[in-house]
Amino acid sequence: MTTKMPALFLGHGSPMNAIEDNAFSRGWRDIAARIPKPRAVLCVSAHWETRGIAVSAGEHPPTIHDFGGFPQALFDVQYPAPGDPALARRVAELMAPDGVSPDMERGLDHGSWGVLVAMYPKADVPVVQLSMPYGQPGAVHAALGARLKPLRNEGVLIVGSGNIVHNLRLWGTRDARIMEAWVRFNTKVKDRAAAGDVAGVADYLALDPEAALAVPTPEHYFPLVYALAVREPGDTVRFFNDAGPDAIFMTSAVVG
Repeated sequence: MTTKMPALFLGHGSPMNAIEDNAFSRGWRDIAARIPKPRAVLCVSAHWETRGIAVSAGEHPPTIHDFGGFPQALFDVQYPAPGDPALARRVAELMAPDGVSPDMERGLDHGSWGVLVAMYPKADVPVVQLSMPYGQPGAVHAALGARLKPLRNEGVLIVGSGNIVHNLRLWGTRDARIMEAWVRFNTKVKDRAAAGDVAGVADYLALDPEAALAVPTPEHYFPLVYALAVREPGDTVRFFNDAGPDAIFMTSAVVG
């Protein structure tokens, strides 16, 4: 029998976390050690939005370095995890009647390999990425995510990779009002998530009058919705990587 897998939301933060030994990368490593090793990972990354829905279906997805201005050591990282075409077909089956386009060329972006390199450094777990359909409201993402529930009983670790608070334009601000708005929003999201209110989390602009300060665009936020949408009765939501000076940008969760 296959062990039922939890689901994860990982606040991935800066790409530099992939090559740094810090509290956050250690948090990803430690959570991987505490959960069963999956037969495969299905990752919903903030860095892959498409018109419609796509799934990576190649056998050997390349490592995508989708960023700029970082040290060469980060560009040198390769994460040669295999793909899983059979899982890609299974995902398309679960997403019916919505059509899913198999992408044979799509690689692993840093929202995926940037966290998995700490969790499974041997790159010995197959990885498939599922895109998020661009321009859709949170309720649509919640409904799509809920269709993935059966994968948890099939040895697949569902990972949403993004950030609850993600505002690069204001990153590094010392404006007390903005920072208070970020903390307040992060707390409200965590409270709704812990209570099992997926619809409330998905409708993020209704959570706080200043929600747009934390989520000016939703691509980093919606991976959380996918992770929460596979919650089942009796599951809990536990948070980690949410302590320390940068925790507001790194809040992560285990669902299961």
